[in-house]
Amino acid sequence: MSVKLEKIVQTFYENLEQGKITGRKCKKCGAVEFPPVYACNTCGCMDTEWIEISGKARMHSIVLPAALSSKPEYKELGKFAYGEVELEEGAKLNAVVRGINKKKRKELLDKLPVECRASIYQRNGYKTVVFDLYEDW
Repeated sequence: MSVKLEKIVQTFYENLEQGKITGRKCKKCGAVEFPPVYACNTCGCMDTEWIEISGKARMHSIVLPAALSSKPEYKELGKFAYGEVELEEGAKLNAVVRGINKKKRKELLDKLPVECRASIYQRNGYKTVVFDLYEDW
């Protein structure tokens, strides 16, 4: 028996081009996957559906990029950090959070978790998702 699989990555990027940040919600347990994947990581069910992500999130940790983890293509973002982000819908991911330098990181460490929001960011030839601190909105 074979399973016909939807082109999840293609659909995700097409949705970003339309200004929508989307994930997949499990029809069995209700868990949300972001970035979207075929099967639910909570219960293993493959019966998932597209949902639009609100963009509201909380950042739980902050790691500044080091020489080896700093990607040249992120230079155009300005100051940024990596952080564990939890979406309002429940999904957790490691993400790029804009507007964080050493001084800002130090200020935020005692306040974690802090609110942030997903943004669609135009990169070279495609759109992706980054996060901004809520106070910067």
